[in-house]
Amino acid sequence: MKISQILLIGAAALATFASPAFAQSEDEQWEGAYIGGSIGISAQRNDRNESVVFDTDGDGAFDNSVNTILAADAFAPGFCGGASTGTAPTDGCLSDKDRYEYNIRAGYDVQSGNIVYGFVLEGGMNESRDSVTAFSDTPDTYTLTREIDYSLQARARLGYAARGALFYATGGAAYAKINNSFTTTNGVNSFTDNGNSKSWGYSYGGGAEVKLAKNFSLGLEYLYTNFDDDDDDDDYVVSVGPGTAAVTDPFLLVSGGTDMRRSDSDFAMHNIRLTAAIRF
Repeated sequence: MKISQILLIGAAALATFASPAFAQSEDEQWEGAYIGGSIGISAQRNDRNESVVFDTDGDGAFDNSVNTILAADAFAPGFCGGASTGTAPTDGCLSDKDRYEYNIRAGYDVQSGNIVYGFVLEGGMNESRDSVTAFSDTPDTYTLTREIDYSLQARARLGYAARGALFYATGGAAYAKINNSFTTTNGVNSFTDNGNSKSWGYSYGGGAEVKLAKNFSLGLEYLYTNFDDDDDDDDYVVSVGPGTAAVTDPFLLVSGGTDMRRSDSDFAMHNIRLTAAIRF
């Protein structure tokens, strides 16, 4: 589903929430604690220019090329921002799909006239998956994939309340445990990786809530969330070993060995959510 379609659905949902058919409450008070949850869709940022980068001299800079014995670029066929469907770029790649997410939340609001401010703590599951593939001239493919295991967020909120509705902006810190995996059609070299990673980031956006009863509200929320997977101590890196490869193997023609990782450390997405809250 495209972002434009998601936004249209969200706008229609918000209009429905605000309609008289839902018997909107005229209660103006938003102060106090609340608990609730959300369900929505995570649509990933377009990463079509992403690639795989290499470190062949052991300096950790990932600014080298992998060359054949004739000094040609072994990865001249190129890269794609997805999981490959064959061993050549012309075979195509599967696009990263928009996925569902589920969260629980708790927070507290303070109200001064029509101004409402407070905080919300949130945690949940996200099914987003992001892959990138490198194609070598062997031909072989090397695909790195990351998925969010769970995420946590702590955000501030600032809004305006009127006629039983609350319109707000929100932003704050985000944290995620990211599951990384690696697949390849190369059955000659050996490959080892450093497993999963933990990433900090940020999230910001806005939304609206409508009270359907004194202590119950429904809402629509948009967030842009970015997790930065570029911690030097927690990068996901795949190290290439000799396996049964010949000494002329491009990965082995360097003294420092060859490590690879994805070029884009940012795992970014647009989150469109339907929310519900019980207020105390």
